[in-house]
Amino acid sequence: MDRFCCYIGASLPCYALVKYTSSRDFPIDRLDLASTTRSIETMVKTRVGAVRPWALLALALLLIAGSCVEAADEQAANGGGRRRRTHRRSAAAVADMMVPITFLNASVEKGAVCMDGTPAAYHLDPGSGAGSKSWIVNLEGGGWCNNARTCRFRTRTHHGSSNFMERQIAFTGIMSASPAENPDFYNWNRVKIRYCDSASFAGDTFDKGTGLYFRGQRIWEEAIQHLLSIGMASADRALLTGCSAGGLAAILHCDQFGAFFAGRSTTVKCLADAGLFLDAVDVSGGRSLRSYYGDIVAMQGVAPNLPPTCTDHLDATSCFFPQNIIDSIKTPIFLLNAAYDVWQIEESLAPSKADPSRAWRACKFNRSACNASQINFLQGFRDQMVASVRGFSGSKSNGLFINSCFAHCQSELPATWNGTPAIQNKRIAKSVGDWYFGRAEVKAIDCPYPCDNTCRNII
Repeated sequence: MDRFCCYIGASLPCYALVKYTSSRDFPIDRLDLASTTRSIETMVKTRVGAVRPWALLALALLLIAGSCVEAADEQAANGGGRRRRTHRRSAAAVADMMVPITFLNASVEKGAVCMDGTPAAYHLDPGSGAGSKSWIVNLEGGGWCNNARTCRFRTRTHHGSSNFMERQIAFTGIMSASPAENPDFYNWNRVKIRYCDSASFAGDTFDKGTGLYFRGQRIWEEAIQHLLSIGMASADRALLTGCSAGGLAAILHCDQFGAFFAGRSTTVKCLADAGLFLDAVDVSGGRSLRSYYGDIVAMQGVAPNLPPTCTDHLDATSCFFPQNIIDSIKTPIFLLNAAYDVWQIEESLAPSKADPSRAWRACKFNRSACNASQINFLQGFRDQMVASVRGFSGSKSNGLFINSCFAHCQSELPATWNGTPAIQNKRIAKSVGDWYFGRAEVKAIDCPYPCDNTCRNII
């Protein structure tokens, strides 16, 4: 994404693309120029009447960027022997990082399917050496859908149908095979389970009216059983991870993951990145995210699959919020979150419906445009996040890293996983590794904005 912004040379159109792709559930955490262009082109052809003007501008700029990238690559390839060799080495390195897809065809008869009925899928990069018996299982993120219109739309993307999933994807950050980028987990078996159910792998119903399958729970169970059958059952270490909607899924399924290894000597832990979605009051005084989550839980049959330690005393919608779950999780878990989570700022605190006067329009896309009152509101959100983990942090087995950045998802990006963001000079990768391997207790909560100059802020 940094490279793309550099080619465009304009931060607003670039952020418009990021905003568009993230809000429409395109994979900006591993933005592939060609595949994302195809996805947006498909969307434009099918929903041109609903596309915002800046989205069309973003598409045009993306196509220009693609041409610039191709021209730059061609120039590098024709710019002398030394440059050609560098280009070839870079291309080979990229090819080495690409991990092929595997479809769970045998699980279709058990109902473990995407929303359109296509098979669920995963990517596996096998471990080696000392890591050959250790496993990371990553649950892909990508938002949710809460009504027939938005869910139907997702069936025309990789978040609702495996027909649209990339056949190869790059593993970066905590999923990287590079010891420099990912020193503690680079040689583990690393798996990404693709997300195509739209309820954080927790729904289990079929909607006769739309013909859509909401089978996230079955995908989760079948994928794990399959991985156990191909070697994970003998794992000495296992780590369940996820980002955003996948981070929420890692929280919801953490104890279930641990139960798969019951009676074994496996060290089992979980990591939830950007999954701490709060039941917060929005700028209008309402609760936009609670309303949204309520629709998801009801439409997709989520309630029976939520942790009973929560549903025995709270309603199902409340139990879709991590703040009501984390204190009762028995399996050790690490929460990684930005205190000023940009997705929550844009979609939960200041969504368009809660801000009809557009008073928050500039602020939510550019923190430097926030006035004192708005900054104070955001500080209140941070305070709520810190308060929500107070009981959780009391457990010695749990880990915590809440930095004062305007970001969303930091474990799968090289620039944030083992890059600049740090609390008390300790980076995210080091913090997670120290916690997992028991080298140190990690309970890191950053000072309030704007004290942290190590951030890789999105806005």
